[in-house]
Amino acid sequence: MMNKNTKILVLGSRGLVGSAIVRVLKEQGHENILSPARSELDLLEQVNVRDYFSSHRPEVVILAAAKVGGIHANSTYGADFIFQNLGIQQNVFESCFKSKVSKLLFLGSSCIYPKNAPQPMREDSLLTSPLEPTNEPYAIAKIAGLKMAESFKRQYGCNYYSVMPTNLYGVNDNYHPENSHVIPGLIARMEKAITHNEKEFLIWGSGAPKREFLYVDDMARACIHVLNIEGEVPSLINIGSGEDIAIGELAKLIADKMGFEGELKFDSSKPDGTMRKLMDVSRIKSLGWEPSIDLSEGLDRAIAFYRKTKTS
Repeated sequence: MMNKNTKILVLGSRGLVGSAIVRVLKEQGHENILSPARSELDLLEQVNVRDYFSSHRPEVVILAAAKVGGIHANSTYGADFIFQNLGIQQNVFESCFKSKVSKLLFLGSSCIYPKNAPQPMREDSLLTSPLEPTNEPYAIAKIAGLKMAESFKRQYGCNYYSVMPTNLYGVNDNYHPENSHVIPGLIARMEKAITHNEKEFLIWGSGAPKREFLYVDDMARACIHVLNIEGEVPSLINIGSGEDIAIGELAKLIADKMGFEGELKFDSSKPDGTMRKLMDVSRIKSLGWEPSIDLSEGLDRAIAFYRKTKTS
């Protein structure tokens, strides 16, 4: 188990997941946390990564840094998603191995699973059939990362593990109206619709696809829980709420919470993506973790954060 003085390096500490991990680590009394900004450590520069690990000597590394985005961003910037994520992962894994870190936790994504994987998606469904085409470059990069962790563990006995989060949201999310994930994108666009007194709100797709969501602080607590497990830890662990909701129902819930009184309309000419993505979370629950923040409470927090911090 980690003690309160264990030197923990959180990569991606300014992002949604990384900032939550730093926040929860501090809440739990950890005092020796390294959380470099990109200006201090560019993970795409191999020499910079090597030098940082050599001078700081972290004991535990959490790799939460990645280039991420929603359907629109993945469809538009596929080359960036696969190239940058592969580069980040290769540089970090190399330095972890050479620096002999005691534990590495790699964060993947639920999109690594096949498009038509049986629901809910179990860890053993990985690579059993084709991926969802709209995010294939990103998914392939993440699969490479978890296979790298698995291979280092098998060949060298390294304590490298991968956790696969479901769709995350919350404090410090990206609220760009087009290049963000579902919940922050809906919140940002709906706030704009309310401000401009719009009578209609257009949503990409049919509204029928179902998605699972997890508040990011729950994800952070799950990561720390995994790192504190004594004994053998599975190489791959799903982390989610175990519940899903149709996008149309989600949009209505957000509209009700934000006070939008117009009509919700759906643009079926836009891609839906995978029709259902629900994680099987029996493995992480068997290891003693469960989420503590439900969707309603999480949305209240996310909306309050956006309204407090929006610039226009």
